[in-house]
Amino acid sequence: MAVPKKKTSKSRTAQRRAHHALSVPAYGECPQCHEMKQPHHICPHCGFYKGKEVMEVEAV
Repeated sequence: MAVPKKKTSKSRTAQRRAHHALSVPAYGECPQCHEMKQPHHICPHCGFYKGKEVMEVEAV
């Protein structure tokens, strides 16, 4: 069974985990209603996707 020969230091562990941070999700403008939406998702404000109405959204 493999066993580490030396203890991994806190600095070495932190350097390895430096790229594990969460990134901010990308957003773009909806061409129909000009609200911000995630790319490749249905617009939650107007219900359009690729220029077609995919779902009906209740007016609030």
